[in-house]
Amino acid sequence: MTRRRPRKPSAEERDLWLRVAASTTALHPARSAAADDNDPPKPPQQPAPPQKSRSDFAGFHIGQSARAAALRVDLAPSPAERLAQAPIRMDRKAHQKMTRGKLDPEARIDLHGMTLAEAHPELIRFLLNAHTAGRRLVLVITGKGKRGHDEGPIPQRQGVLRHQVPHWLHQPPLGQVVLQVSQAHLKHGGAGAYYVYLRRGG
Repeated sequence: MTRRRPRKPSAEERDLWLRVAASTTALHPARSAAADDNDPPKPPQQPAPPQKSRSDFAGFHIGQSARAAALRVDLAPSPAERLAQAPIRMDRKAHQKMTRGKLDPEARIDLHGMTLAEAHPELIRFLLNAHTAGRRLVLVITGKGKRGHDEGPIPQRQGVLRHQVPHWLHQPPLGQVVLQVSQAHLKHGGAGAYYVYLRRGG
């Protein structure tokens, strides 16, 4: 079965069609105009937002909706806090008695009022002699220190010896004879003194 080819309209039929088309009116003129135009359709324009005057921003402040961050200050731990976090190397019962002030020191040295250059050799001499003599618990008095005249933006530590002595006790040559360091009980000086528990002499 062969498909019939479409017949072209004759001249009379074409003339009739043109007369009919000329006597009609378009139902949707906008569509017909857009169909005749070859340009792509433009998107509808959005109305411009109303511009705010300067008076509308009078009560606005930068960051007014931001959450206020909590003030956080990281302070270095005190010597007593650092020593309290250190592991217990001596007998635990003896450590409890010592920190409660129930053990009496066998010897003591008072570094209060000395400079760092004076106190360091005195401390080394005292502890090495105590270790040689077979003493176990000694008291090192540093004093709490006085707050100096602070002129700079960085705060100064109160009690230079109180902060420095624990470092000396863990460094050579004292670190070889010192077993435990703890802040003294109030009856023996509190924050201004340290218990130093020495290793057994060889």
